[in-house]
Amino acid sequence: MPVRVGTSFGRFNFEGIGAFRAWLDLCEDSHIDSIWQSDTVISKQMFHEPLSLLAVIAGATRRLKIGMNAVVLGFRDPVTFARQCASIDHLSEGRLLPVIGVGGGDLDAWEATGRTPARRGARANEALEVLTRLWSEEDVSFEGEFLKVANATISPRPVQQPFPLWIGGSSKAAIRRTVRYGSGWLGGLQDVDSAIATAADIRSEAKVQGKTIPQDHYGASVLFRIQSDAELRSGRGSNEKTRTGVEKLMVSGSAELVLDTLRKYVKGGISKFVLVPMVRNQADLIEQTRLLNQEVIPEAAKIEMPVF
Repeated sequence: MPVRVGTSFGRFNFEGIGAFRAWLDLCEDSHIDSIWQSDTVISKQMFHEPLSLLAVIAGATRRLKIGMNAVVLGFRDPVTFARQCASIDHLSEGRLLPVIGVGGGDLDAWEATGRTPARRGARANEALEVLTRLWSEEDVSFEGEFLKVANATISPRPVQQPFPLWIGGSSKAAIRRTVRYGSGWLGGLQDVDSAIATAADIRSEAKVQGKTIPQDHYGASVLFRIQSDAELRSGRGSNEKTRTGVEKLMVSGSAELVLDTLRKYVKGGISKFVLVPMVRNQADLIEQTRLLNQEVIPEAAKIEMPVF
């Protein structure tokens, strides 16, 4: 069970679509396993709609897997979402990695789009029931409190069967949801100890429900910056006392420091990573991608995964 490392790029830092395609070519010819995009519903910064972007990435690549990190299901119609995922998986020849989350109750997008976060977990559970059945069954009927479908089918269905749906979140409800509907878990921005604790809770819940989450289906999202020699010499960004919020979750320093962090996750049973570079511009992103590919991923592949 090798350690696998994918990457993301946050907001769209590219000067144009040509530069974006050149970066994709760089990733396609690298050790990078996958490209991921987050679902930012409302933003003044440039964040493309993730499924549209992943479709473009699928068409521009042949090897890379493509994933969501993560789509907030409450802002999407489940039948349409099921069709979008199935189409992208079909057109990419089985490379889509769908990841869904319920989303925090404090997201601005709830009010901005005329929705409410109330009972979002119950709504998500019904949506998961519908879309997972549409991905695998010929004739789907379902009637719940929020959703109703009658004799529904979609075509094409995903190439990957079963479709590897991963679920995010760390609450007790999210843990139950992951085991009931998912085949894996991808943590959000959590520190190492919290992510490992959630993975352990999912394993325990899987025993309760009589299900198995494969050992290599636990992942984590990690913000990182591999500092240049000049940055390391100056000590810029290394003072933990001055870091706040998201910065405290960022691994900033040498490539070996990033690797040490990955080793800690792996010891706790997490072996799939979305490494998100903290960058200033397009040139910075290209450099961080190069360093990730050359200095981190080859060594990460050598990390031994313990048996759980």
